[in-house]
Amino acid sequence: MRPGTSEHPRAVTTGLLKDWPLPLADGDKNASGRVLVVGGNAGVPGAVLLAGEAAMRAGAGKLRVLTVASVAPVLGVALPEAYVIGVDADDDGELSITAADRIVELGRQSDAVLLGPGFKNTRTVTRLLRRVVPQLDCAVCLDALALAYLTDDVSGVRHLAGRCVLTPNPTELFKTLGGEPPQDPNSPEGIRQLLAAATQLAATADATVVTGAATSFVARPDGGVFMADGGGQGLAASGSRDVKAGIISGLLARGAAPDQAGVWGEHVHGRCGERLASEFGRRGFLPRDLLPVIPRVFTELES
Repeated sequence: MRPGTSEHPRAVTTGLLKDWPLPLADGDKNASGRVLVVGGNAGVPGAVLLAGEAAMRAGAGKLRVLTVASVAPVLGVALPEAYVIGVDADDDGELSITAADRIVELGRQSDAVLLGPGFKNTRTVTRLLRRVVPQLDCAVCLDALALAYLTDDVSGVRHLAGRCVLTPNPTELFKTLGGEPPQDPNSPEGIRQLLAAATQLAATADATVVTGAATSFVARPDGGVFMADGGGQGLAASGSRDVKAGIISGLLARGAAPDQAGVWGEHVHGRCGERLASEFGRRGFLPRDLLPVIPRVFTELES
């Protein structure tokens, strides 16, 4: 699908998506894509649950979740569709560096890997991902604190040859580039700065960047840009971005190109928020309420 430019981003519409159909899988669950979600902290086990379920709601056929051992049994019950792997945690409840080899092993059996939901300690996460990401050879999504991996070396995913989606919020976006975020990312000047930073990171990292606030951008490594509006204030809540990263990762596992996964994921996430706002009000619905709405929105868009 032809994108716009940084000067004139192409608006994401239902018409655009209908002209850009997602891959369809015939056969068993493996044909629908295998996704691995890596993250969680002993104090934040719900992030990987939200992301993992969102990936399956987006159509991934097989889900594996790797998290700290202390919460793995609970997650296995809460998410019975997944194979949940528990690994050692450090003293802060973060994934131990000793988990690196297991993540790489599972990543090599996956079509897409999501890294980041629920990570809490920047230094620990960076050390872990330095041992993991260079050894991955599939579609990868780096979300939230996993972006810290690129802060010291923004070229750290270039070996993936464009098969990577980065989903930073505005603060994470500018921190990755070594700058300061705009005070108001929704002001005209803030939106301009967000667009410029997203375009810069996409080109430098050779990855698709999905970022924004009320206005969101999907920037491709070649300079192409899509723009999406909507979703509403209710999406500005803890766990909402875990859901969006899960949707994008599920689409990557299905075989969607990174820019297609980013555009579809951003749009579907926003439409789910609007659907819930019409039912519950602009604020107050929970990110987990988004999950059952995801397949309904996909069905409408793909019909």
